[in-house]
Amino acid sequence: MNKYLQNLFQKYPWLKTWANKYVLVSLFFVIWMVFLDNYSLLNHRELDKVINKLEDNKSYFQQEIKKDEKSIKKLQDINEIERFAREKYFMKRDSEDIYIIDIEEDRIKDSLLEANQ
Repeated sequence: MNKYLQNLFQKYPWLKTWANKYVLVSLFFVIWMVFLDNYSLLNHRELDKVINKLEDNKSYFQQEIKKDEKSIKKLQDINEIERFAREKYFMKRDSEDIYIIDIEEDRIKDSLLEANQ
């Protein structure tokens, strides 16, 4: 058996390096850490993707909170509350008549304008 290994090592000199116990243990450790461990590199990649998605959601909701704070600050005035009720909920005064003309293009333009503000 010993002669067989010597012939093999002479034929393939790189095999002697890979047969070293330190190299084998290090290789096992790297494979363990990349694929098998609970804190493996693959799990870290998945968790990083989740974290990035949550950070995107966080920034989106922070922008929405800012928009809502602006709307709340704007609605402190009684005239703004009345305007908001008329536009969004079609409320009216007793002496008024309201005619609602619903055009899809106008609704899309209005939603785009609100998103830009």
